[in-house]
Amino acid sequence: MSISSIRKDYQLRSLSESEVQPDPISQFSQWWDEALRSEIDEVNAMTLSTVTSAGRPSARIVLLKGFDERGFVFYTNYESDKGHDLAANPFASLVFFWKELERQVRVMGKCEQVSSTESDEYFNSRPLGSKLGAWASPQSRVVVNREVLDKQAEELLERYADGNVPRPMHWGGYRVIPETVEFWQGRSNRLHDRIKYSGKDGAWMLERLAP
Repeated sequence: MSISSIRKDYQLRSLSESEVQPDPISQFSQWWDEALRSEIDEVNAMTLSTVTSAGRPSARIVLLKGFDERGFVFYTNYESDKGHDLAANPFASLVFFWKELERQVRVMGKCEQVSSTESDEYFNSRPLGSKLGAWASPQSRVVVNREVLDKQAEELLERYADGNVPRPMHWGGYRVIPETVEFWQGRSNRLHDRIKYSGKDGAWMLERLAP
């Protein structure tokens, strides 16, 4: 089979202006609940796109760890590539793709670090291995081999044998504050439904985009 012949006709649902919620967070919450009920694997996986200091785009998969009217939260090493990108240019985008529902959500906005209290609370909820991993991994940096990481993790396990692992100061959360949120529902013949919210401070404009 050639790559060009791979295609699917989307027919599950539709999306109209009369059906959506008045703000994007409420609409996302509705779709999120439906995605959870659909038991989608890694439902909170999302593509995070940043821009390097040289102006080059960079994307990777991260996990959503919370959302509310303030925005969408994920956690990482502040000294990672994405951390350096956001320090140079705080604007980022997120993409969720729930293929089982033939849906996509795009979020674009400014990114800021969450409070230390929020980062501490989430870090303390993580499994022991994940806590140690945050210390053991110099994320995005070159390492000689896998054994370096394993040895570091073993040493940390001995040091924090009681399970009381403090959060590294270089590790914490970011919140993407939405300025534009687009909801995409797959439709037949590639005439997909695209509804875009744009605005700030709760004043949202709703528009339909051509597919």
